Amino acid sequence: MMSTSAMLRLLVPLMVVGIPPALPRGVVCLQALHPHTLQAQTQPPASPPASSKAATDGKAPPPVSDVELVERLHAARKEYENSLKALYEHYARVGDRQRWKWAEEELLGYHLLFKPSYNLDVKDVPPATLKAEVNIPAANELYRAAMEYKGKGFGTEYILNQRRAEILLREILEKYPNSDKIADVAYQLGDIYESRAFRQYDRAARYFERAYQWMKGGRTDARLRAAILYDRYLNDRTKAIELYREHIAHDTDPDRIRQAERRLAELTGKK
Repeated sequence: MMSTSAMLRLLVPLMVVGIPPALPRGVVCLQALHPHTLQAQTQPPASPPASSKAATDGKAPPPVSDVELVERLHAARKEYENSLKALYEHYARVGDRQRWKWAEEELLGYHLLFKPSYNLDVKDVPPATLKAEVNIPAANELYRAAMEYKGKGFGTEYILNQRRAEILLREILEKYPNSDKIADVAYQLGDIYESRAFRQYDRAARYFERAYQWMKGGRTDARLRAAILYDRYLNDRTKAIELYREHIAHDTDPDRIRQAERRLAELTGKK
């Protein structure tokens, strides 16, 4: 089995766990599915039987948690990705270039696929109790590699680079949760999830929050950026007001403080 460091040296310069630097032809797209299969997949869930409705006496059934389903989804995604990586390595070892290319292209398709976070508390955003304490060289190397990709390129290449950076940054949180870089990682992930490559604003806001929670006394605009997301995109004015007030209390940048004060006054009606 290839070591993590060897894997990183092999994959990061070229494709970052399966993403090649250029978009190859032949990536399978959704339209290639059989029309009947696609229709079956997009049908809305069937209505519950009449007996089920009667059993609730006309009341709405109690909500069912999605935790187990989301956990299963994460496990399935990881198993699928790891299986493709194993095939990629196998065909590279035995010199089967055609199948190696297939595995590479399928990995690309997987990483280009929109994969929302259905529940931010399930295997996504780590808890606020983490502490950025230890200088870990391997985490530093991953962070440097991520920043080589983040925000670079145009069009499809920009989207690929944002996702390359995301993969590397998330690896830091998974493998080195006590690294002294985790607050910086959270901030960069917030910026990535807010970007046009993702536009996942709830996810971005949560990571901006972790950026200041994991590094007490930090002086970034993380609170302000989280507040703006709750305000403009997530329709949570209560949370936005709370964060604008916190930002005013903690930041030292005069321009950012004035920006937060102006918006807070608009939201609360106080001049």
